[in-house]
Amino acid sequence: MEWTDDGIVLHVRPYGESSVILEALTRDHGRHLGLVRGGSSKKMRGILQPGNGLRLVWRARLQEHLGNYAVEPARERVGVALGDRAALAGLTAAASVASALLPEREAHPKVFDGLMIVLEALEDLETWPVLLVRWELGLLEDLGFGLDLQACALTGETENLAYVSPRSGRAVTAEAAGQYKERLLVLPAFLTGAMEASVGDVLAGLRLTGFFLEKRVLAPNDKVLPAPRMSLPDQLEKLMRRA
Repeated sequence: MEWTDDGIVLHVRPYGESSVILEALTRDHGRHLGLVRGGSSKKMRGILQPGNGLRLVWRARLQEHLGNYAVEPARERVGVALGDRAALAGLTAAASVASALLPEREAHPKVFDGLMIVLEALEDLETWPVLLVRWELGLLEDLGFGLDLQACALTGETENLAYVSPRSGRAVTAEAAGQYKERLLVLPAFLTGAMEASVGDVLAGLRLTGFFLEKRVLAPNDKVLPAPRMSLPDQLEKLMRRA
């Protein structure tokens, strides 16, 4: 068995004296693990950093085997992130979400392409957090747990959508929410057509997607959001307001 694909490093763990097991998100083969011989060398450690882009060749005798990766660097991103606390937090959070939520060896090309867009924008603090929220919404959709943010669940109206029901995942207008708005999740304006996003909008978006990622995908398997993603809103609030 052999295939070649583009990949994004999600996680690396040691294996034996000099090898590592690489967990990568590939475009056409999904979240996929493989053994990289010599992966713990100084040269390979720099290549196998979360967020970096790779060209991968996977080989195994049988499909169900772990298999071996041959690795070629394609796009280094960790250098940018290491000099930027916000970018590093975003990269780590996105990689942890992909690792925790995506089924192994199940192709999700839209999720891969979306993550590439987020990672390419990491140098722009005004842009990548918004893209990350949209990517997480797309991830929910691709996994079969998409939210309905097009019209009010109670009135059918498409204007003035301001909240999301934590039970149904459907939008609600400010008027329809009434006295129950404290029980609802805030729907940031950039998800309903606004061109700009405030710090508060970004944080609301992250809390919205984080809630449903955990409730609909992780909780049924007795899991919670990975720590880097759970702490991201608080980190970003400090860094964005300071910026």
